[in-house]
Amino acid sequence: MSETPFTGVRVRHDSAKSYDELLAALLADIGEQPVPINEISAASGDWRSYQETVEKFVGPSGFMLFALLDHGGWIPKAGIERKAMRVILGNPLIAITMIRHDVTAALFAPVELLLLDEEDGHSSLTYVKPSSLMVVEPNPALLGAAEQLDAKLTALAAKVT
Repeated sequence: MSETPFTGVRVRHDSAKSYDELLAALLADIGEQPVPINEISAASGDWRSYQETVEKFVGPSGFMLFALLDHGGWIPKAGIERKAMRVILGNPLIAITMIRHDVTAALFAPVELLLLDEEDGHSSLTYVKPSSLMVVEPNPALLGAAEQLDAKLTALAAKVT
């Protein structure tokens, strides 16, 4: 067993939108239904056909929805009265730009966002900067690809918030 400590960077975007408006804006970009990525992988032949199939699901900002985890559905049972949605989104065609430089980058692809309702009726979108998770040892090629993902994620967050 070995351990490699690293530090993640949390990014928060505040929004004047309500939680429901923010969630709707995000899903309008990445899709409202999770993409059946495992089925696509099983059905696709070579890399070219896989790419062509995946591209059909990519939203305007370059991402697609993989899963929604509604923490707001269960945390009220523990006395936390908040809406909280964990959104797993990504794009295998972006992920491969990092994974080809370090397969362990796949630990953090796809990426995750947390949408929260805030006390003032507004909302927030929080995520951990992918490059801060993926690049734990010097790897300029991986860093460059991960920083491109950082920029795409920041652009999506700015767009929807």
